[in-house]
Amino acid sequence: MGVFKKDFLWGGSVSAMQTEGAWDEDGKGKSVYDIRTEAAGISDWKVAIDTYHRYEEDNALLAELGFHCYRFSISWSRIFPEGKGTINEQGLAFYDRFIDDLLAREIEPMICLYHFDMPLKLAEEYNGFLSREVVDYFTEYAKVIVDRYKDKVKYWLTFNEQNIFGMEHAFKISGCQCKETERKLYQIQYHTFLAHAKVVNYIHAVAPACKVGGMIAYQLFYPATCKPEDVFFAHQADERFNQLYWEVFTNGKYTQNMLAYFAAENCKPEMVEADLVILAKSKSDFLSFSYYASKCMSFAAADKSKPFFRQVEQAHVANSYLPANAWNWEIDPLGFRLILDKTYQQYKLPLFPIENGIGWDEVWDGTQPIDDSYRIDYHRSHIQAMQQAIESDGVDVLGYLTWAPIDILSSQGEMKKRYGFVYVNRDEHDLKDLSRIPKRSFAWMKKVATSNGLDLE
Repeated sequence: MGVFKKDFLWGGSVSAMQTEGAWDEDGKGKSVYDIRTEAAGISDWKVAIDTYHRYEEDNALLAELGFHCYRFSISWSRIFPEGKGTINEQGLAFYDRFIDDLLAREIEPMICLYHFDMPLKLAEEYNGFLSREVVDYFTEYAKVIVDRYKDKVKYWLTFNEQNIFGMEHAFKISGCQCKETERKLYQIQYHTFLAHAKVVNYIHAVAPACKVGGMIAYQLFYPATCKPEDVFFAHQADERFNQLYWEVFTNGKYTQNMLAYFAAENCKPEMVEADLVILAKSKSDFLSFSYYASKCMSFAAADKSKPFFRQVEQAHVANSYLPANAWNWEIDPLGFRLILDKTYQQYKLPLFPIENGIGWDEVWDGTQPIDDSYRIDYHRSHIQAMQQAIESDGVDVLGYLTWAPIDILSSQGEMKKRYGFVYVNRDEHDLKDLSRIPKRSFAWMKKVATSNGLDLE
């Protein structure tokens, strides 16, 4: 008998804008991603990997891998072309077909309602989630999706990597096009917390058989040295970038650490008393996160004249004990176990790591499958760490989803940063034929999934 439960979910995760393409087809409105132009070394997102037209081929590859879960996002502007108002039935019809095809292949769909692709109209008119009105528009959009798919989709996420709304990229991913201030950052954070809570409460009210969770990009911070200043800085970063979100997702309230920071720095967002009741009612059924690498924090490297969320970006220094990929993301499987153990022991909710993988610059020679033994090594070591968390630490883990099992554009529009077990034949500016070619890791991952983690060789 293996470590993993019989119903353990092996699978993959992607986003709409990094996969679908079809940016202006079948009534879709523009999102903030649709106006980004090509530049040196990066692509736009207009075609991506053309999953909109090739989803049956892609889903067949997922099924061949032995995957039984697929997390994807819904394109808000495909459903509401202007983010509000009239529903685009053609957009819903696409997701009807997509979800039905997954189910026919015995793949559990998991819907993420927002993966940074704010409808352009809401960005231009309201500054995205900086606006209270956009919270209401998001809630209405979410209700349409929940009502449509609650009998077909068991697992739900509100926001992808929600803690990024408390980091320096918050303005970009929220659709805010204004002068950036710390108070505005935390107003965006507050509005996304409120939007999350409203949707969680709605799902629990109308679809009690469904499971909904909060998700973060877990930031595993180590102190660069044992100097107390480094240790405390890493602790504060963990409190504000990780623990705050777990506390909101599980107990429906801000941490005292964060509230004290608001008071000390005079940057508390505008909060409404009735909202706090909504927050307090919202309880996640599971906690989910992405994890790729850990980070070392040096207090001395941070500019203390800047807000804390900017200091953390500056404080990142190399960890000489760990290898890294070309993007300096350090490979740390023991850190994965640490996250699972620490989070479960504190919050006692099932955990679902739903993004894990390694990006690599790969070029296909046109004949031989790519030999990506480094990807096999990465996933093997992280799966083994997860096994140890379950077996030795008693952690309840629902599944393991790899990021981008079929190559997609990166979040910055790089095709060269590939995560998949399947190579997609395109680069940043040349679409080529978009053919799908399994890499060496494909057969290995299939063996892992179909054996329920028993065969990792």
